[in-house]
Amino acid sequence: MSLFPGMSWAQARKLVFATFTGSWEEAHRDVIVPHFRKATGNADIALDPMLSVDMIAKVSAAKANPPIDVMLMDPGPRLSVIGQDLAAPFPVADSKNYKDLLPVAQLPEGPGIFFQAVGITYNPEKVKTPPTSWDDLWKPEYKGRVGITNMNSTLGTAFMVELAKTRGGGENDIEPAFAALKELQPNLGAVAPNPGALATLFQQGQIDISPGNFNAIQILRARGVPVEFAKPKTGTIAFLTTAHITKNSPNAKLAAALIESAMAPEVQTKLMQAPFYVIPTNSKVQMDGDIARMIAKDQEELKASFVFHDWSVINQNRAGWIERFNKEIKV
Repeated sequence: MSLFPGMSWAQARKLVFATFTGSWEEAHRDVIVPHFRKATGNADIALDPMLSVDMIAKVSAAKANPPIDVMLMDPGPRLSVIGQDLAAPFPVADSKNYKDLLPVAQLPEGPGIFFQAVGITYNPEKVKTPPTSWDDLWKPEYKGRVGITNMNSTLGTAFMVELAKTRGGGENDIEPAFAALKELQPNLGAVAPNPGALATLFQQGQIDISPGNFNAIQILRARGVPVEFAKPKTGTIAFLTTAHITKNSPNAKLAAALIESAMAPEVQTKLMQAPFYVIPTNSKVQMDGDIARMIAKDQEELKASFVFHDWSVINQNRAGWIERFNKEIKV
């Protein structure tokens, strides 16, 4: 197997792939890395798990000689990477897989290699009727049992924007979401600092219902935690995770090959299965398993049911929202 035929795989140093922490690191180590090594004649690679904001900080501090070759970005940080000119263009013309990505994932400054989906997470042993709406979190029977995440996380911000949209606001007007959270206060059992901490609260039995990331919820289920994922009737909040070649990387060709591996249909098909449950962006991947059952049976349903937000607008106000959230929303 050969990616980018004719390219030399000479390395200036070990390729550094800045991935996300937890299950993402495991998925990329176990599936993407072996594919990449086979395609490049066993090129040397290291995974460095961290948050997107930390990737940006590291690369910004050493633009001429960046310590990272490939960066993963959620929508908000992605715009920061582009705005700060920290990424090199992906070699679209040489790519086998780029053309098969769903149109929303065809971004030449950094292709989308998977989706994350946010819906309602709940404990089926305590919540007997599966929720169908974000409004269900306000039901009086969930007093003290609702969890949310801080707006520092993409999950937390996405939930607040969607909440605002359901109440007459949106990316330009977050006020309805803050008003709604004040009404939710009696039901709030926890405000988690990040999605991982929110998952822990379900494991510990401290909350019964919350906004939740599909991938994280499926991993909890695999560990025996009583938890399910429900799609709100207004649609599943979705955001695209992109992979970027760091500008001035001494391993730019290898960085492109790693992203090529991440886009490959055989890789995305494997990542879609247990225990990773990663939602694919390649149109050649046939939906299967829990993703087909709980997210979308095919790519057309996925496109129809996903709700995307305008992060270019969100980024203009997000810092102020986070500061306000931290002051006003307490348990």
